[in-house]
Amino acid sequence: MTIDQNFLPTGLDEPGTSNRLAAQPYQYRRRDLVEPDWTRIPGWRDVTRNEWESAQWQRAHCVKNLRQLHDVYGDLIPETFYRDLEHDQAESATMPLLIPPQMLNTIVPGHVPDLDGVYADPVRRYMLPVASDRDREWPSHPHATRDSLHEKEMWLVEGLTQRYPTKVLAELLATCPQYCGHCTRMDLVGTSTIQFSKLKLETKQPARLDGIIDHLQRSPQIRDVVVSGGDVANVPWRLLEDFLTRLLAIDSIRDIRLATKALMGLPQHWLQDDIVRGMERVATLARRRGVNIAIHTHVNTSQSVTPLFARAAKTMLETGIRDVRNQGVLMRNVNDSPDQLLDLCFALLDEAGVIPYYFYMCDMIPNSEHWRLAVWEAQEIQDQIMGYLPGFATPRIVCDVPYLGKRWVHQLTGYDRTRGVSHWTKNYLTSIEADDPAAAYRLYEYFDPIRSLPGSGQMWWRREFPATDRSPAMAGAPACTS
Repeated sequence: MTIDQNFLPTGLDEPGTSNRLAAQPYQYRRRDLVEPDWTRIPGWRDVTRNEWESAQWQRAHCVKNLRQLHDVYGDLIPETFYRDLEHDQAESATMPLLIPPQMLNTIVPGHVPDLDGVYADPVRRYMLPVASDRDREWPSHPHATRDSLHEKEMWLVEGLTQRYPTKVLAELLATCPQYCGHCTRMDLVGTSTIQFSKLKLETKQPARLDGIIDHLQRSPQIRDVVVSGGDVANVPWRLLEDFLTRLLAIDSIRDIRLATKALMGLPQHWLQDDIVRGMERVATLARRRGVNIAIHTHVNTSQSVTPLFARAAKTMLETGIRDVRNQGVLMRNVNDSPDQLLDLCFALLDEAGVIPYYFYMCDMIPNSEHWRLAVWEAQEIQDQIMGYLPGFATPRIVCDVPYLGKRWVHQLTGYDRTRGVSHWTKNYLTSIEADDPAAAYRLYEYFDPIRSLPGSGQMWWRREFPATDRSPAMAGAPACTS
C-alpha cells in the first residue's frame, strides 16, 4: 500500500511531534470533587455539617421567595440583582421559586458570590432566571406551547402518558424539591406563577395510582415505565415503594426508571437510611423478577457534581439497581460548549458512576428562547464531543419534536436554515393516532430560536408575527405537515 505523503500532517519528523499531537481540542483530566463551603454564604455561616447533611434541614431551608434569598446572600449581591429577579417573577417566570440550599450552594462554588459571578453562573441562569436574561424581542417562539410535548393530550388515564409504542410516563405527582426555570412540564408542575395558572391533577393520588396500575395490567404491549412527576423524591417512600412493588408484579413490565433531579439537588434525601433500605428491597425484588430498574437524574453543569451527589449516586448503585443515568438539557450560556459537556460527562462517569445518557434540546415552552439552541448548533456540539468518552457513556443530543418524540439531532429529514424549520419523521403511532395511520408518514416540524437565524430569516418571522401579535397563547395547533 502506498501512502500519499501530500495527505500526511506536516512536521511529523520534527522533534517533539508526539507532544504536539497530544494537544487535542479537549484535554481530559480528572478533577477532585469539592463540596462548596456553605459557611462562605452569610445566611449559612453557623450551619453545622450535621444540619447541612440532613434532608429535613435542607427541605426546611429551601429558598422560596426574594426575602429568603436576601436572607441567605445578604449584601453580597447588590439590590440590582434582586430587582431583576423580582421583575422576572412578576412578568415572565413559568415556574415558582424553589431551590434547596444544596443547589444554591453550587452557584459560584469556589468563591464568595458577587454580582458579576452570580449573573454569569450557569446554575443561576436556569434556577434563578432574571428579566435581563430573557430575549427581549422574542421571549417566546410563536409556536411555543405550555404543554410543548402534548403529554396531557396523550394521557391513557390521568397521569399516564403514552408517546411511544412500548413505553409510558407515569406522573405520580406535580411537585419537585426544586423548580428549574426551563421545566418542560411547566403547565402541570409546581404552583401557579403570576403569569401562568397551572393544570391540576384532579384525581386523588391513591386513586390515580390505582388507575395507572390497572391500565398497565391490561396493556401487555407496554414493557417500560418512567416513574416521574414532578420528582419521585417528593413521593412519600411508603407510597412509592408500594407503587413500584405493584409495577414489578406486572409480568409485561421489564424496565422501570425513576426520575429525580433531587439526586443532585437534594442528595441528602437519597442518603437517608429508610430510603436506602427501601431501595435495596425494590432492587432485590427487581433482580428476582429479571426487571431492570434505574435512576434517571438531571445534571446540567460539572459544578453540580459534588461529593454529596457522588455519594448519593454510588449509594443508590450499591442498593443493586442497574444504573444511574443523566438526562441533561442543552441550554445556551449553561452548557452549550463541547468543553462544558465533556467536563460534566467525565465528572459524572469518573467520580459518581453516573452514565451520561441524553442531552435534550430545551423544549419550546413560553419564555424559553434565551435558553434554546438551533438544531445545527446541537449537531455541531454532538460532532465535537464524539471520540472522547466510552461509547456506552457518550450522550446523544436529542430533539423532542412535538407529536413525535425524541430524535437524535442528526435524524432530521429536511432543514430550512434560513427560517429555522427542521422536518422530522417517525415510524410509529402515538396513543392519540390509532385511527390515523397516515400520522406515521407526516413531516413534523421543530423551530430554531429566531435570534439564531440569519437576518433574512428573522425578517420573515417579524413579517409573519408582528410584535403586537406575539403571545404564547397563539400556538395551540399541532406542528405537522402532510
